Amino acid sequence: FRFDNLMIAFFLQFTEEKLGQAEKTELDAHFENLLARADCTKNWTEKILRQTEVLLQPNPSARVEEFLYEKLDRKVPSRVTNGELLAQYMTEAANDFGPGTPYGKTLIKVGETQRRLGAAEREFIRSASISFLTPLRNFLEGDWRTISKERRILQNRRLDLDACKARLKKAKAAEAKAAAVPDFQETRPRNYVLSASASAVRSLGTAEHELRLTQTEFDRQAEVTRLLLEGISSTHVNHLRCLHEFVESQTNYYAQCYQFMLDLQKQLGRFSGTFVGNAESASPAAAASPPVAAATLPAVPTIPVVPTIVGVPNTVAEGVLNPNEVKPPASGTRRARVLYDYEAADSTELALLADEMITVYSLPGMDPDWLIGERGNQKGKVPVTYLELLS
Repeated sequence: FRFDNLMIAFFLQFTEEKLGQAEKTELDAHFENLLARADCTKNWTEKILRQTEVLLQPNPSARVEEFLYEKLDRKVPSRVTNGELLAQYMTEAANDFGPGTPYGKTLIKVGETQRRLGAAEREFIRSASISFLTPLRNFLEGDWRTISKERRILQNRRLDLDACKARLKKAKAAEAKAAAVPDFQETRPRNYVLSASASAVRSLGTAEHELRLTQTEFDRQAEVTRLLLEGISSTHVNHLRCLHEFVESQTNYYAQCYQFMLDLQKQLGRFSGTFVGNAESASPAAAASPPVAAATLPAVPTIPVVPTIVGVPNTVAEGVLNPNEVKPPASGTRRARVLYDYEAADSTELALLADEMITVYSLPGMDPDWLIGERGNQKGKVPVTYLELLS
């Protein structure tokens, strides 16, 4: 019976607060700030977690599958990355086209780089999941659930406290009213009717006792909740450390990708002349079309091939251009900015440093993917893909 009365008082207090008809125990400003900070931490942690999951796995179906495996406490099956799948297709295509052809060789080289990129991506996803996503999930599924549970208990304790305050207020009003009337009614026996003032005093004592109990429970629960909320500062410190680890993993991943692509670009730039030469000899249509890079740069007049004479340098010896023996055209050379570092493969090439400026021009008979570059007294062939031609 007493429990039913408490529940009725509890819901009555809750309803009257919502309607603005009952007083509410307010928490201190520091406690309110702790609550707001905790809610802010929870909301932003959820958003950061979800968006990081999208970054690491853009496929929503794959994310749902991984979520189900985690909930079922089963190991997530290994999934081929897009780079590894592309590498597989390129390798199979190269085998069909012929691994010895220029196109097949290039497909194999690019496919191998894509495989390395896919492996780096897999390692980045694994590292980021362990060092960053897992701590965020642990906070939301562990610490935050505990905080939410204790906050609900505190809310119930506060409603109980306010309900007891309302009953005490009513008991005091009833005692004051009973004190203004006679203790006994004249028409009834003196031992039949209890004194109204005595009944009011007993109700007042009961209300005061219940208020003391509920106040103690409320204070105890408020202290427990306060300690949990103050632990949010430690959560921020932990998440900060995890964020640094995530940035480090991401930096290593992109550095690996950059190095892989730089190596691939050097390989393609070094062997592109051989590939293009083979392709042009095999395709008459390709030989008939003018080279794009050579058309955009001034060309030196055709140098005839003359027999080799002892003591007389030839510009062309056995069909191979020697840029060190060729003078630049009188006008029409262009300036170019170097995009990446380049190591010369032999004495006919010019080593390059990123962001330096050089003078470039074309020679007749050169592969369109190469130009002659000059830097002071140094001269040699340079790959077009490493340059930004300036007007």
